[in-house]
Amino acid sequence: MSDQTSKTTHFGFDTVPEAEKAGRVQGVFNSVASKYDVMNDVMSMGIHRVWKDAMMDWLAPRPGQKLLDVAGGTGDISFRFLKRAGQGHATVLDLTEPMLVEGRKRAEADQMAESLDWVVGDAMSLPFENNTFDVYTISFGIRNVTRPQEALNEAYRVLKPGGRLMVLEFSQIPNDMMQKAYDLYSFNVIPRMGQAIANDRDSYQYLVESIRNFPDQDTFLDMVRTAGFGNAKYRNLTLGIAALHSGWKL
Repeated sequence: MSDQTSKTTHFGFDTVPEAEKAGRVQGVFNSVASKYDVMNDVMSMGIHRVWKDAMMDWLAPRPGQKLLDVAGGTGDISFRFLKRAGQGHATVLDLTEPMLVEGRKRAEADQMAESLDWVVGDAMSLPFENNTFDVYTISFGIRNVTRPQEALNEAYRVLKPGGRLMVLEFSQIPNDMMQKAYDLYSFNVIPRMGQAIANDRDSYQYLVESIRNFPDQDTFLDMVRTAGFGNAKYRNLTLGIAALHSGWKL
């Protein structure tokens, strides 16, 4: 058996061949696409909108910038970016076409149509030239990538010199008792709500497990630096339930 076929990765708490993960993740998001925004409300206890606004505050979009929003699904980040920038362009890339279909149904997609592209693609092998974008964002998506380091390397490649990386992701609360309390909520409440809201317990169970498997804030910061980004740092959001990581292509 070759190294490539023998490599394994996490899918939630299961260990699966790397080659299978992307297909399984697509299955999850095919299943939840029509309920994705509701899902984020469930996963974040309704706070994901505040976190996304905090992301835009730190990012401070400027007129004329070109954004690549990876795992951009329903367009939430791209819409916010274009509103803040005033003028610019956003490319929404997602592995799962039904997510993009949902995004294009939103009113903002019509209003901003001339400033938006929707692309099916893989974060680990972006279909863009080097030095193309001013900003790269990925929100609640990088933990679903088979090899997150490769996604960060690709982010560095497609950004222009002086370009900005920003990653918003569920993370680890640096207080053991509070983390245990959040885990109790996550593992006991979220899958049940997934069953009630979307008739889909398994997808929500995977999403909860994927959060627990994702590297903590400092480990992920090292990965951002390994990809080549300078001035890399992070900010915890809501006690560390989520974190924002930022870096620059110097």
